[in-house]
Amino acid sequence: MVAGARRRAVRDGDRQTDTAHLLHALLEHDPEARAAVGGPQRLARLLGYLVQRSIGYGLRWQGSVEDSGAIPLVPPPARPVDPTGAVDPTGAVDPAGPVDPAGRAGPDGSAVSAAGRDGSVRDTAGWSPAASAALADARARARRRGAPRVSGTDLLAALVADPRSRAVEVLERAGVPARELPPRIEAVEAAEYADGGGAAC
Repeated sequence: MVAGARRRAVRDGDRQTDTAHLLHALLEHDPEARAAVGGPQRLARLLGYLVQRSIGYGLRWQGSVEDSGAIPLVPPPARPVDPTGAVDPTGAVDPAGPVDPAGRAGPDGSAVSAAGRDGSVRDTAGWSPAASAALADARARARRRGAPRVSGTDLLAALVADPRSRAVEVLERAGVPARELPPRIEAVEAAEYADGGGAAC
């Protein structure tokens, strides 16, 4: 899924992968995330809006950095740290890979804070600060529920947690109120794990 988001960023001519790229790739690949968004008409409207990025609303984002300002940045570390070794085909650490108990593994293998949204998160090359924070937050959510891997609903919940992210802007413009999603995500997760566990994204 992360590799798909990176490919979208390249095709769109963006220098960083942001939360809208993550949202688009997540909805394409994860059935639980799609279920949490809503019915077929709502999902079709949202995906239809997302595909217009490269020829429409996304043009104003090119050359700018997605940073809501809610998360203070610190300089990236000198060397990558990924004790799990879980990587996607682009060389980035897959958020669906094993969860680092110490919260150190970032989206590209760089060390990040385990805090997600409670303090500092290290920006990583190729990712917007908001996207880096969302990936770290998704890992933290998986750890809190004792899951070995990050699920699609973990990432969706992390994406909508930042009201100033591009993912939330896209959702709102497509007629999907982000504030409605947390309870829907919880309902999908409850059904998912009652059935014996969900798939990782």
